[in-house]
Amino acid sequence: LEKQVRTAGKMRGSTLLAHLRCRAKGALICGRMNFFVQRSGLRDLYGKVAAGERISEADALRLFESKDLNAVGAIADLARQKKVGNRASYILNRYINYSNYCILSCQFCSFARKKRDKDGFELAADQMVEKAREALKLGITELHIVGGLHPSLPFSYYTDMLKALRALDSDGRAALPRGRDEQQLVPPQRLQLKCFTAIEILHLAWLAKKTVEETLRELKAAGLDSLTGGGAEIFRKEVRSSIARGKESAEEYLDVHRTWHRMGGRSTCTMLFGHVESLADRVDHLRQLRALQDETRGYVGFVPLPYQPEDNDIPVDHPPTGFDALRTIAVSRIYLDNFDHITAYWVGMGLKLAQVALSYGADDLHGTIIEEHIFHMAGAKSPQHQTEAEMVKAIREARLIPVQRNTFYEPIKVWDGAPILSEAEPPTNQSKVLEDNLASA
Repeated sequence: LEKQVRTAGKMRGSTLLAHLRCRAKGALICGRMNFFVQRSGLRDLYGKVAAGERISEADALRLFESKDLNAVGAIADLARQKKVGNRASYILNRYINYSNYCILSCQFCSFARKKRDKDGFELAADQMVEKAREALKLGITELHIVGGLHPSLPFSYYTDMLKALRALDSDGRAALPRGRDEQQLVPPQRLQLKCFTAIEILHLAWLAKKTVEETLRELKAAGLDSLTGGGAEIFRKEVRSSIARGKESAEEYLDVHRTWHRMGGRSTCTMLFGHVESLADRVDHLRQLRALQDETRGYVGFVPLPYQPEDNDIPVDHPPTGFDALRTIAVSRIYLDNFDHITAYWVGMGLKLAQVALSYGADDLHGTIIEEHIFHMAGAKSPQHQTEAEMVKAIREARLIPVQRNTFYEPIKVWDGAPILSEAEPPTNQSKVLEDNLASA
Protein backbone atom coordinates (compact mmCIF):
# COMPACT_ATOMS: atom_id res chain seq x y z
CA LEU A 1 0.00 0.00 0.00
CA GLU A 2 2.78 2.43 0.90
CA LYS A 3 4.49 1.80 -2.44
CA GLN A 4 1.27 2.52 -4.32
CA VAL A 5 0.82 5.70 -2.29
CA ARG A 6 4.33 6.92 -3.16
CA THR A 7 3.70 6.43 -6.90
CA ALA A 8 0.21 7.87 -7.02
CA GLY A 9 1.21 11.16 -8.61
CA LYS A 10 -0.74 14.19 -7.56
CA MET A 11 -3.23 12.32 -5.44
CA ARG A 12 -2.71 12.81 -1.71
CA GLY A 13 -1.20 9.69 -0.15
CA SER A 14 -3.44 9.58 2.90
CA THR A 15 -6.54 9.65 0.70
CA LEU A 16 -5.36 6.83 -1.55
CA LEU A 17 -4.27 4.74 1.44
CA ALA A 18 -7.70 5.05 3.00
CA HIS A 19 -9.36 4.13 -0.27
CA LEU A 20 -7.13 1.10 -0.85
CA ARG A 21 -7.93 -0.12 2.65
CA CYS A 22 -11.61 0.39 1.85
CA ARG A 23 -11.26 -1.77 -1.28
CA ALA A 24 -9.33 -4.46 0.59
CA LYS A 25 -12.18 -4.79 3.05
CA GLY A 26 -14.60 -5.51 0.18
CA ALA A 27 -16.46 -2.20 0.41
CA LEU A 28 -17.63 -0.28 -2.65
CA ILE A 29 -14.80 1.05 -4.76
CA CYS A 30 -14.72 4.47 -3.18
CA GLY A 31 -11.05 5.00 -4.02
CA ARG A 32 -11.31 4.16 -7.69
CA MET A 33 -13.70 7.06 -8.21
CA ASN A 34 -10.79 9.39 -7.44
CA PHE A 35 -7.96 7.45 -9.02
CA PHE A 36 -9.56 6.43 -12.32
CA VAL A 37 -12.88 8.14 -12.90
CA GLN A 38 -12.19 11.61 -11.53
CA ARG A 39 -9.61 12.28 -14.25
CA SER A 40 -11.89 10.95 -17.01
CA GLY A 41 -14.96 12.37 -18.68
CA LEU A 42 -17.15 9.68 -17.15
CA ARG A 43 -17.74 11.07 -13.67
CA ASP A 44 -21.42 11.68 -14.39
CA LEU A 45 -21.94 8.03 -15.35
CA TYR A 46 -20.19 6.85 -12.21
CA GLY A 47 -22.58 9.07 -10.28
CA LYS A 48 -25.59 7.54 -12.04
CA VAL A 49 -24.49 4.01 -11.19
CA ALA A 50 -23.69 4.95 -7.60
CA ALA A 51 -27.16 6.48 -7.27
CA GLY A 52 -28.85 3.45 -8.85
CA GLU A 53 -29.97 5.39 -11.93
CA ARG A 54 -30.35 3.81 -15.36
CA ILE A 55 -27.95 4.86 -18.10
CA SER A 56 -29.21 5.62 -21.61
CA GLU A 57 -28.17 4.22 -24.99
CA ALA A 58 -26.17 7.40 -25.59
CA ASP A 59 -24.40 6.82 -22.28
CA ALA A 60 -23.59 3.23 -23.28
CA LEU A 61 -22.13 4.41 -26.58
CA ARG A 62 -19.97 6.93 -24.70
CA LEU A 63 -18.63 4.09 -22.58
CA PHE A 64 -17.90 1.93 -25.64
CA GLU A 65 -16.10 4.83 -27.34
CA SER A 66 -14.04 5.74 -24.28
CA LYS A 67 -10.34 4.85 -24.43
CA ASP A 68 -10.08 4.93 -20.64
CA LEU A 69 -10.61 1.24 -19.93
CA ASN A 70 -9.71 1.63 -16.27
CA ALA A 71 -12.40 4.26 -15.75
CA VAL A 72 -15.02 2.16 -17.55
CA GLY A 73 -13.90 -0.85 -15.52
CA ALA A 74 -14.16 1.09 -12.27
CA ILE A 75 -17.77 1.99 -13.02
CA ALA A 76 -18.55 -1.61 -13.99
CA ASP A 77 -16.90 -2.95 -10.84
CA LEU A 78 -19.08 -0.64 -8.78
CA ALA A 79 -22.17 -1.96 -10.58
CA ARG A 80 -21.02 -5.56 -10.00
CA GLN A 81 -20.42 -5.05 -6.30
CA LYS A 82 -23.83 -3.42 -5.88
CA LYS A 83 -25.35 -6.56 -7.48
CA VAL A 84 -23.41 -9.46 -5.96
CA GLY A 85 -20.93 -8.12 -3.44
CA ASN A 86 -17.55 -9.86 -3.31
CA ARG A 87 -18.60 -13.21 -4.75
CA ALA A 88 -17.98 -14.80 -8.16
CA SER A 89 -19.50 -18.03 -9.41
CA TYR A 90 -18.94 -21.04 -11.63
CA ILE A 91 -20.94 -24.14 -12.50
CA LEU A 92 -20.04 -27.81 -12.76
CA ASN A 93 -21.45 -28.66 -16.17
CA ARG A 94 -20.91 -30.79 -19.22
CA TYR A 95 -21.42 -29.74 -22.84
CA ILE A 96 -22.96 -32.22 -25.26
CA ASN A 97 -23.52 -31.50 -28.96
CA TYR A 98 -25.94 -34.09 -30.28
CA SER A 99 -25.09 -33.39 -33.94
CA ASN A 100 -23.31 -30.88 -36.12
CA TYR A 101 -25.40 -31.57 -39.23
CA CYS A 102 -27.27 -28.38 -40.09
CA ILE A 103 -29.54 -27.16 -42.87
CA LEU A 104 -28.19 -23.61 -42.46
CA SER A 105 -24.87 -22.24 -43.68
CA CYS A 106 -24.13 -19.32 -41.34
CA GLN A 107 -21.03 -17.55 -42.58
CA PHE A 108 -19.43 -17.26 -39.13
CA CYS A 109 -20.03 -20.88 -38.10
CA SER A 110 -17.25 -23.46 -38.22
CA PHE A 111 -19.29 -26.10 -36.41
CA ALA A 112 -21.98 -26.99 -38.96
CA ARG A 113 -21.57 -29.79 -41.46
CA LYS A 114 -23.64 -31.25 -44.29
CA LYS A 115 -24.47 -34.94 -44.61
CA ARG A 116 -21.83 -35.29 -47.31
CA ASP A 117 -19.05 -34.11 -44.98
CA LYS A 118 -16.83 -36.80 -43.50
CA ASP A 119 -16.42 -35.03 -40.15
CA GLY A 120 -20.14 -34.70 -39.42
CA PHE A 121 -21.52 -36.54 -36.41
CA GLU A 122 -24.79 -37.53 -34.81
CA LEU A 123 -25.23 -39.07 -31.35
CA ALA A 124 -27.82 -41.61 -30.39
CA ALA A 125 -29.66 -41.16 -27.10
CA ASP A 126 -27.72 -43.95 -25.38
CA GLN A 127 -24.42 -42.30 -26.35
CA MET A 128 -25.56 -39.06 -24.76
CA VAL A 129 -26.72 -40.88 -21.65
CA GLU A 130 -23.31 -42.50 -21.30
CA LYS A 131 -21.53 -39.14 -21.60
CA ALA A 132 -23.88 -37.72 -18.99
CA ARG A 133 -23.47 -40.67 -16.63
CA GLU A 134 -19.69 -40.32 -16.70
CA ALA A 135 -19.97 -36.59 -16.05
CA LEU A 136 -22.32 -37.14 -13.12
CA LYS A 137 -19.55 -39.08 -11.42
CA LEU A 138 -17.57 -35.81 -11.44
CA GLY A 139 -20.37 -34.00 -9.66
CA ILE A 140 -21.88 -31.96 -12.49
CA THR A 141 -25.27 -30.33 -11.94
CA GLU A 142 -26.01 -29.25 -15.52
CA LEU A 143 -26.00 -30.66 -19.03
CA HIS A 144 -25.71 -27.93 -21.70
CA ILE A 145 -27.01 -29.40 -24.96
CA VAL A 146 -27.19 -27.78 -28.40
CA GLY A 147 -26.71 -28.88 -31.99
CA GLY A 148 -27.27 -28.01 -35.61
CA LEU A 149 -30.66 -27.92 -37.33
CA HIS A 150 -30.62 -31.57 -38.34
CA PRO A 151 -32.23 -32.25 -41.74
CA SER A 152 -33.94 -35.54 -40.84
CA LEU A 153 -34.15 -36.29 -37.11
CA PRO A 154 -37.80 -36.45 -35.98
CA PHE A 155 -39.24 -34.40 -33.12
CA SER A 156 -39.45 -37.60 -31.03
CA TYR A 157 -35.63 -37.80 -31.06
CA TYR A 158 -35.46 -34.65 -28.94
CA THR A 159 -38.21 -35.55 -26.47
CA ASP A 160 -36.85 -39.09 -26.08
CA MET A 161 -33.37 -37.63 -25.50
CA LEU A 162 -34.66 -35.39 -22.71
CA LYS A 163 -36.59 -38.22 -21.09
CA ALA A 164 -33.57 -40.53 -21.17
CA LEU A 165 -31.34 -37.89 -19.59
CA ARG A 166 -33.95 -36.97 -17.01
CA ALA A 167 -34.16 -40.65 -16.02
CA LEU A 168 -30.55 -40.43 -14.83
CA ASP A 169 -31.83 -38.62 -11.75
CA SER A 170 -33.52 -41.77 -10.56
CA ASP A 171 -30.16 -43.58 -10.75
CA GLY A 172 -28.82 -41.31 -8.03
CA ARG A 173 -25.50 -39.48 -8.11
CA ALA A 174 -22.26 -40.34 -6.39
CA ALA A 175 -21.79 -38.60 -3.06
CA LEU A 176 -18.66 -36.47 -3.35
CA PRO A 177 -16.65 -35.71 -0.19
CA ARG A 178 -16.65 -32.09 0.91
CA GLY A 179 -13.41 -30.26 1.61
CA ARG A 180 -12.83 -28.66 4.96
CA ASP A 181 -13.30 -25.18 3.48
CA GLU A 182 -16.50 -25.95 1.59
CA GLN A 183 -19.78 -24.64 2.99
CA GLN A 184 -22.81 -26.50 1.63
CA LEU A 185 -25.75 -24.14 1.19
CA VAL A 186 -28.39 -26.47 -0.17
CA PRO A 187 -28.71 -30.24 -0.64
CA PRO A 188 -27.36 -31.58 -3.95
CA GLN A 189 -29.85 -30.71 -6.66
CA ARG A 190 -31.19 -32.83 -9.43
CA LEU A 191 -29.50 -32.72 -12.80
CA GLN A 192 -30.63 -29.62 -14.73
CA LEU A 193 -31.06 -29.81 -18.50
CA LYS A 194 -30.19 -26.56 -20.29
CA CYS A 195 -30.90 -27.26 -23.92
CA PHE A 196 -31.53 -25.69 -27.33
CA THR A 197 -31.10 -22.24 -28.80
CA ALA A 198 -34.04 -20.19 -30.05
CA ILE A 199 -33.44 -21.24 -33.67
CA GLU A 200 -33.46 -24.89 -32.60
CA ILE A 201 -36.83 -24.33 -30.92
CA LEU A 202 -38.21 -22.81 -34.14
CA HIS A 203 -36.85 -25.79 -36.08
CA LEU A 204 -38.42 -28.26 -33.65
CA ALA A 205 -41.74 -26.42 -33.87
CA TRP A 206 -41.60 -26.79 -37.63
CA LEU A 207 -40.79 -30.51 -37.29
CA ALA A 208 -43.64 -31.08 -34.84
CA LYS A 209 -46.04 -28.84 -36.78
CA LYS A 210 -46.84 -27.05 -33.53
CA THR A 211 -46.68 -23.52 -32.24
CA VAL A 212 -43.61 -22.38 -30.34
CA GLU A 213 -45.52 -22.49 -27.07
CA GLU A 214 -46.86 -25.99 -27.72
CA THR A 215 -43.36 -27.15 -28.63
CA LEU A 216 -41.86 -25.66 -25.49
CA ARG A 217 -44.53 -27.25 -23.32
CA GLU A 218 -43.80 -30.70 -24.76
CA LEU A 219 -40.07 -30.24 -24.24
CA LYS A 220 -40.64 -29.02 -20.70
CA ALA A 221 -42.81 -32.05 -19.96
CA ALA A 222 -40.00 -34.27 -21.27
CA GLY A 223 -37.48 -32.69 -18.89
CA LEU A 224 -36.27 -29.34 -20.27
CA ASP A 225 -35.27 -26.94 -17.47
CA SER A 226 -33.80 -23.95 -19.31
CA LEU A 227 -33.14 -22.59 -22.77
CA THR A 228 -29.61 -21.63 -23.74
CA GLY A 229 -28.88 -18.10 -24.91
CA GLY A 230 -26.98 -18.98 -28.07
CA GLY A 231 -27.93 -17.72 -31.51
CA ALA A 232 -28.55 -14.09 -30.61
CA GLU A 233 -25.45 -12.98 -32.57
CA ILE A 234 -26.21 -9.28 -33.34
CA PHE A 235 -29.83 -8.19 -33.65
CA ARG A 236 -29.46 -5.49 -36.31
CA LYS A 237 -31.02 -6.89 -39.49
CA GLU A 238 -28.27 -5.85 -41.90
CA VAL A 239 -25.51 -7.33 -39.75
CA ARG A 240 -27.48 -10.47 -39.05
CA SER A 241 -28.05 -11.04 -42.76
CA SER A 242 -24.35 -10.64 -43.52
CA ILE A 243 -23.14 -13.18 -40.91
CA ALA A 244 -26.07 -15.62 -40.54
CA ARG A 245 -28.26 -15.47 -43.61
CA GLY A 246 -31.36 -17.63 -43.20
CA LYS A 247 -31.21 -17.70 -39.42
CA GLU A 248 -34.12 -16.52 -37.28
CA SER A 249 -34.70 -12.78 -37.01
CA ALA A 250 -34.06 -10.77 -33.86
CA GLU A 251 -37.81 -10.60 -33.31
CA GLU A 252 -38.11 -14.39 -33.56
CA TYR A 253 -35.22 -14.94 -31.16
CA LEU A 254 -36.73 -12.60 -28.61
CA ASP A 255 -40.21 -14.05 -29.05
CA VAL A 256 -39.02 -17.59 -28.32
CA HIS A 257 -37.48 -16.39 -25.07
CA ARG A 258 -40.52 -14.24 -24.29
CA THR A 259 -42.78 -17.27 -24.71
CA TRP A 260 -40.54 -19.41 -22.49
CA HIS A 261 -40.44 -16.72 -19.81
CA ARG A 262 -44.23 -16.32 -19.83
CA MET A 263 -44.45 -20.06 -19.19
CA GLY A 264 -42.37 -19.56 -16.06
CA GLY A 265 -39.12 -20.63 -17.67
CA ARG A 266 -35.76 -18.92 -17.38
CA SER A 267 -32.87 -18.62 -19.80
CA THR A 268 -29.63 -16.85 -20.58
CA CYS A 269 -28.85 -14.61 -23.55
CA THR A 270 -25.76 -13.75 -25.57
CA MET A 271 -24.17 -11.30 -27.99
CA LEU A 272 -21.52 -12.25 -30.56
CA PHE A 273 -19.17 -9.27 -30.86
CA GLY A 274 -16.02 -8.32 -32.72
CA HIS A 275 -16.88 -9.08 -36.35
CA VAL A 276 -18.63 -6.66 -38.75
CA GLU A 277 -20.93 -4.91 -36.28
CA SER A 278 -20.49 -1.34 -35.07
CA LEU A 279 -20.42 -0.16 -31.48
CA ALA A 280 -23.87 1.33 -32.06
CA ASP A 281 -25.07 -2.13 -33.14
CA ARG A 282 -23.87 -3.56 -29.82
CA VAL A 283 -25.76 -0.88 -27.91
CA ASP A 284 -28.91 -1.62 -29.91
CA HIS A 285 -28.52 -5.33 -29.14
CA LEU A 286 -28.21 -4.62 -25.42
CA ARG A 287 -31.19 -2.25 -25.62
CA GLN A 288 -33.47 -4.98 -26.96
CA LEU A 289 -32.31 -7.47 -24.33
CA ARG A 290 -32.86 -4.95 -21.53
CA ALA A 291 -36.34 -4.16 -22.86
CA LEU A 292 -37.36 -7.84 -22.87
CA GLN A 293 -35.92 -8.27 -19.38
CA ASP A 294 -38.01 -5.30 -18.20
CA GLU A 295 -41.03 -7.13 -19.63
CA THR A 296 -40.45 -10.70 -18.42
CA ARG A 297 -37.62 -10.80 -15.86
CA GLY A 298 -36.83 -14.24 -17.26
CA TYR A 299 -33.15 -13.85 -18.08
CA VAL A 300 -30.79 -15.07 -15.36
CA GLY A 301 -27.54 -14.00 -16.99
CA PHE A 302 -25.88 -12.40 -20.02
CA VAL A 303 -22.90 -13.97 -21.81
CA PRO A 304 -20.94 -11.81 -24.28
CA LEU A 305 -19.18 -14.05 -26.83
CA PRO A 306 -16.01 -12.84 -28.61
CA TYR A 307 -15.94 -13.73 -32.30
CA GLN A 308 -13.44 -16.45 -33.29
CA PRO A 309 -12.11 -15.49 -36.76
CA GLU A 310 -9.70 -18.30 -37.57
CA ASP A 311 -11.77 -20.94 -39.36
CA ASN A 312 -14.86 -19.37 -40.89
CA ASP A 313 -16.05 -17.29 -43.84
CA ILE A 314 -16.07 -13.84 -42.23
CA PRO A 315 -12.52 -12.51 -42.22
CA VAL A 316 -12.03 -9.46 -40.05
CA ASP A 317 -9.14 -7.01 -39.98
CA HIS A 318 -9.26 -6.56 -36.23
CA PRO A 319 -10.64 -9.55 -34.27
CA PRO A 320 -11.64 -8.99 -30.64
CA THR A 321 -8.75 -7.92 -28.47
CA GLY A 322 -8.41 -8.23 -24.72
CA PHE A 323 -9.23 -4.53 -24.47
CA ASP A 324 -12.43 -5.00 -26.46
CA ALA A 325 -13.50 -8.07 -24.48
CA LEU A 326 -13.06 -6.28 -21.14
CA ARG A 327 -14.75 -3.14 -22.47
CA THR A 328 -17.74 -5.11 -23.76
CA ILE A 329 -18.18 -6.96 -20.47
CA ALA A 330 -17.88 -3.69 -18.54
CA VAL A 331 -20.41 -1.78 -20.63
CA SER A 332 -22.79 -4.74 -20.50
CA ARG A 333 -22.63 -4.77 -16.70
CA ILE A 334 -23.28 -1.04 -16.48
CA TYR A 335 -26.09 -0.91 -19.05
CA LEU A 336 -27.93 -4.15 -18.21
CA ASP A 337 -29.03 -2.95 -14.80
CA ASN A 338 -31.93 -5.44 -14.69
CA PHE A 339 -29.61 -8.45 -15.15
CA ASP A 340 -28.17 -9.95 -11.99
CA HIS A 341 -25.23 -11.72 -13.61
CA ILE A 342 -22.65 -11.18 -16.37
CA THR A 343 -20.54 -14.17 -17.42
CA ALA A 344 -16.96 -14.01 -18.70
CA TYR A 345 -16.93 -17.00 -21.07
CA TRP A 346 -13.46 -18.45 -20.54
CA VAL A 347 -13.74 -20.71 -23.59
CA GLY A 348 -13.73 -17.67 -25.87
CA MET A 349 -11.48 -15.45 -23.75
CA GLY A 350 -9.09 -17.83 -22.04
CA LEU A 351 -9.25 -18.26 -18.28
CA LYS A 352 -6.54 -15.68 -17.68
CA LEU A 353 -8.46 -12.83 -19.32
CA ALA A 354 -11.78 -14.08 -17.91
CA GLN A 355 -10.18 -13.82 -14.48
CA VAL A 356 -9.28 -10.18 -15.17
CA ALA A 357 -12.87 -9.59 -16.30
CA LEU A 358 -13.96 -10.27 -12.72
CA SER A 359 -12.65 -6.77 -12.00
CA TYR A 360 -14.43 -5.32 -15.05
CA GLY A 361 -18.03 -6.19 -14.30
CA ALA A 362 -18.20 -9.97 -14.69
CA ASP A 363 -19.23 -12.08 -11.69
CA ASP A 364 -19.22 -15.54 -13.27
CA LEU A 365 -16.67 -17.71 -15.14
CA HIS A 366 -19.18 -20.16 -16.65
CA GLY A 367 -18.41 -23.84 -16.15
CA THR A 368 -16.12 -26.83 -16.25
CA ILE A 369 -17.68 -27.74 -19.66
CA ILE A 370 -15.59 -30.94 -20.17
CA GLU A 371 -16.03 -31.03 -23.99
CA GLU A 372 -16.64 -27.97 -26.19
CA HIS A 373 -16.79 -28.08 -30.00
CA ILE A 374 -18.32 -24.89 -31.38
CA PHE A 375 -15.67 -22.36 -30.33
CA HIS A 376 -12.78 -24.77 -30.75
CA MET A 377 -13.80 -25.68 -34.29
CA ALA A 378 -13.71 -21.93 -34.96
CA GLY A 379 -10.13 -21.71 -33.71
CA ALA A 380 -10.32 -21.14 -29.95
CA LYS A 381 -7.02 -22.12 -28.27
CA SER A 382 -8.39 -22.50 -24.75
CA PRO A 383 -8.49 -25.95 -23.10
CA GLN A 384 -11.47 -28.24 -23.61
CA HIS A 385 -12.34 -28.14 -19.93
CA GLN A 386 -11.44 -26.70 -16.54
CA THR A 387 -11.42 -28.50 -13.21
CA GLU A 388 -13.34 -27.14 -10.25
CA ALA A 389 -10.03 -26.54 -8.47
CA GLU A 390 -8.85 -24.34 -11.33
CA MET A 391 -12.06 -22.31 -11.33
CA VAL A 392 -11.92 -21.82 -7.56
CA LYS A 393 -8.25 -20.83 -7.74
CA ALA A 394 -8.89 -18.26 -10.49
CA ILE A 395 -11.66 -16.62 -8.47
CA ARG A 396 -9.60 -16.56 -5.28
CA GLU A 397 -6.68 -15.00 -7.11
CA ALA A 398 -9.07 -12.21 -8.09
CA ARG A 399 -9.69 -11.74 -4.34
CA LEU A 400 -13.30 -12.83 -4.55
CA ILE A 401 -15.20 -15.61 -2.80
CA PRO A 402 -15.88 -18.61 -5.08
CA VAL A 403 -19.46 -19.86 -5.27
CA GLN A 404 -20.61 -22.99 -7.05
CA ARG A 405 -23.95 -22.21 -8.69
CA ASN A 406 -26.68 -24.05 -10.52
CA THR A 407 -28.18 -23.36 -13.95
CA PHE A 408 -30.12 -20.36 -12.63
CA TYR A 409 -27.10 -18.79 -10.87
CA GLU A 410 -28.48 -19.87 -7.50
CA PRO A 411 -25.70 -20.74 -5.02
CA ILE A 412 -25.07 -24.38 -4.19
CA LYS A 413 -22.00 -23.93 -2.00
CA VAL A 414 -19.57 -21.22 -0.95
CA TRP A 415 -15.85 -21.85 -0.65
CA ASP A 416 -13.72 -20.39 2.10
CA GLY A 417 -10.23 -20.91 3.46
CA ALA A 418 -6.98 -21.88 1.75
CA PRO A 419 -6.68 -22.39 -2.01
CA ILE A 420 -7.91 -25.75 -3.28
CA LEU A 421 -5.53 -28.13 -5.07
CA SER A 422 -6.62 -31.38 -6.66
CA GLU A 423 -4.93 -34.50 -5.30
CA ALA A 424 -3.25 -35.10 -8.66
CA GLU A 425 -1.68 -31.63 -8.74
CA PRO A 426 1.18 -30.92 -6.32
CA PRO A 427 1.75 -27.29 -5.33
CA THR A 428 3.77 -25.33 -7.89
CA ASN A 429 4.96 -21.78 -8.27
CA GLN A 430 2.97 -21.24 -11.46
CA SER A 431 -0.64 -21.97 -12.30
CA LYS A 432 -1.13 -24.59 -15.01
CA VAL A 433 -4.30 -22.74 -16.02
CA LEU A 434 -2.34 -19.58 -16.74
CA GLU A 435 0.20 -21.56 -18.78
CA ASP A 436 -2.53 -23.21 -20.82
CA ASN A 437 -4.25 -19.89 -21.53
CA LEU A 438 -1.22 -17.62 -22.04
CA ALA A 439 -1.57 -17.45 -25.82
CA SER A 440 -5.32 -16.87 -25.78
CA ALA A 441 -5.30 -14.07 -23.22
